[in-house]
Order: sequence, then structure tokens, then C-alpha cells
Amino acid sequence: MNTGKKKRKITVFMLAALLLFGLFGCAGKQGETVKTSAAETETAGSGGEETKTEEAAPLRVGSLKGPTSMGLVHLMDRAANGEAEGTYVFTMETAADVLLTAMIKGELDVALLPANIASVLYQKTEGQVAVIDINTLGVLYVVASDTGIRSMADLKGKTLYLTGKGQTPEYVLRYLLEESGVKDDEVTLEFKSEAAEVVSALAADPAAVGLLPQPFATAACVQNENFQMVLDLSAEWDSLQGEGGSRLVTGVTVVRREVLEEREEAVKTFLKERETSSAYANEHTKEAAELVAAAGILEKAAVAEKAMPYCSITCISGEEMKTALEGYLSVLFARDASSVGGALPGGDFYYTAAK
Repeated sequence: MNTGKKKRKITVFMLAALLLFGLFGCAGKQGETVKTSAAETETAGSGGEETKTEEAAPLRVGSLKGPTSMGLVHLMDRAANGEAEGTYVFTMETAADVLLTAMIKGELDVALLPANIASVLYQKTEGQVAVIDINTLGVLYVVASDTGIRSMADLKGKTLYLTGKGQTPEYVLRYLLEESGVKDDEVTLEFKSEAAEVVSALAADPAAVGLLPQPFATAACVQNENFQMVLDLSAEWDSLQGEGGSRLVTGVTVVRREVLEEREEAVKTFLKERETSSAYANEHTKEAAELVAAAGILEKAAVAEKAMPYCSITCISGEEMKTALEGYLSVLFARDASSVGGALPGGDFYYTAAK
């Protein structure tokens, strides 16, 4: 392999690592405020002027450097150019716990978080947050050179390399295997500390099978043309649940209840604009990829363009959101109650009057 090819592969994996940090909320340094459409709020006068200033205050929105922010970049760009209907201050972080703390302290009004972390936040704040939409569905894929793997049952007898021991990837995998009639002792799970190690294991053993999140799944297939994404765990989940069932959920959008009660119309406007932004990411991938690179989420637009179609960027709200998320959290709770904060959220967790 020549030096140029090596450099290109290293770049792919460095960028993939950055996206993975955002996806799973790994510990990392605190991010920075990236864009805002709102001017600095002037000191309010008395009486009616104070109320007017409060109404004009921007929504402070936090997201993770990864798929959640990739679905938000179009709105970020419109807000920065003064074209958005609402006013916002956007902040991106590499660690979910930073956003969680900021929500608890009231430093953010809205946050795009991993679904289970949103449930943890609900418990920590004693119900003072509500989820308004699902922004990202599943991003886990089984990668292998064996194209005979066409269902979860086909993993019986295999050794599967993956990350996330004691975390949501393991719980999701075990649930799908169990529901497909595969017992725990019929599949060997080999856990690695990071996704790059899974890719190395696949490269060393042509018969190996790996479970990888995006964009690592795509990167593995780019590195070795013999590898393919043979199973999409989102599709496997949907097949088990059937129409109208729960979904495999990665990220959701939550709002502090105080903000929802006092500024419901502003929240609804944000949700409407976020839905438009999500659709833009899926329908205008090339242009959205340029915005992803400009926002610093990924370094190269070409890498973003390849990854985005597999990142399950979406906007699901209302009763459909509740059904999809409630069932998913129930699966996690059954596997490990602590993964959702020790208890399932109450009905007030789901804001279904979004439209």
C-alpha cells in the first residue's frame, strides 16, 4: 500500500472516530458554541419591555458532534444567515454527559441526546424534561465477508466482534438474537474497547463478523472490498416489531419542561424547522455534507456524503414517536434498568401535541 492510500485510510478512521464520540456520548472535551441567529439580548427595561425581551430570547440548543448535528446543519446555516423563523443559539459537544449537565443546570433549553440518556435525564430532574421527537434511528450494522448471513438466525455459531459491553449495542444485539431464537451460548461475543479494533479483527480474519455503528461500518467496507453490510439492525428490529411497533432509536430531542410550558410556540417552531432540516439532510445529501464539513462535524464533505445515508436521520413526533420510543426504552429497561435511569419515564415524558 502506498503512502497516499495509507493517509486516506487514516483520515477516514480519524473522522469516523469523531462521529462515533458524538453518537454514543463518550467522554470528551467540552465543545463550543458554533452558530446563532440571535443578536445579544439587550438589558430589559421595566414592565412590558421585560416581557418582550423574554419572548425574543433565543432557544439554546445543544447537540452532539455526530448524526444528530448532521441532521441539524441546514437549520444552523439558515439561522446563521438570518433566514430561520425562530431564533437559536446552537452548541455542539463531543460528550453526552456535558449536555446532560447543562440541561440540569438550565444552561440549555433543548438538547439532542441518546435515547437512553434522555430517560436518565428525566429521572435526574424528577420529570422536568419532555421528549419532542426522535431525531436518529438505528445506526448499527453487521459487517462480514460472508454474504450468506441474511438474518439474525444466521449468526448462530459465529464469533461476533463488537464494542459497547454493558451498553446499548450489547442490549440491542442480545434482544434481537433472543427474539430470533438464538440463545446466548450459541453466539460468541468478543468485545473490543473501540470500533477500530473491531475493524482490525475483521481484516485479520476473513471469516470474522463484526457489529459496527456508522460511520465505522462504511469505513470498514471502504477499507476491504470483501466486506459488506449484511444486516441492518434497524431493519431487523422493525421486522420483529411489525407495523406500528417500537423502533430502534439512537437519538431524541428533549426540552426543559419550564421552557415548554412558557414558550410552547417557540418549541413548536423549532420542531417544525428541525423536521425541515432533517429532510434536507436526506434529500440534498451532497449540499448537506458541505454544511457538515463547514460546521466542523466531519473534516471532509466527501466522507460525510458517504456516511449520511446510513445515519438514519429522521424526525418522528407525536403518538408515533411515543410508541417507537416507549417500546425501545422498555427493552433496555428489561436488560438493565440503570441504562434508562433506574425506571421507565412516566407518560408526561412524551410530548405528543407537537403539531
